Amino acid sequence: MIMQNNEKPTCPHCGARLLKWLPPAESSWGANIQYACFSDDCPYFIKGWDHMMEKYEVKASYRYRLDPATGQSGPLPVWSDTAIRSRIVTSNDEEE
Repeated sequence: MIMQNNEKPTCPHCGARLLKWLPPAESSWGANIQYACFSDDCPYFIKGWDHMMEKYEVKASYRYRLDPATGQSGPLPVWSDTAIRSRIVTSNDEEE
């Protein structure tokens, strides 16, 4: 499902509004804006810590990510609760 420009997507795991996020240039997502859930109360993010430790023995988790161009979603890996927040895109026309 490709998103319309005026849509304000929400996280299917916690209902929080997804924020625009710009992937690093070297990522496999390219330079396209993605949407991600940055709620630290999101069960997807919270449960991810235990899942990654039990399955892979790494201290990491993931946040829900949505590609608005393709409609594809999946995990966005993080190593701390503040990781990748510096790449959140903000604009004056967005309401918080």
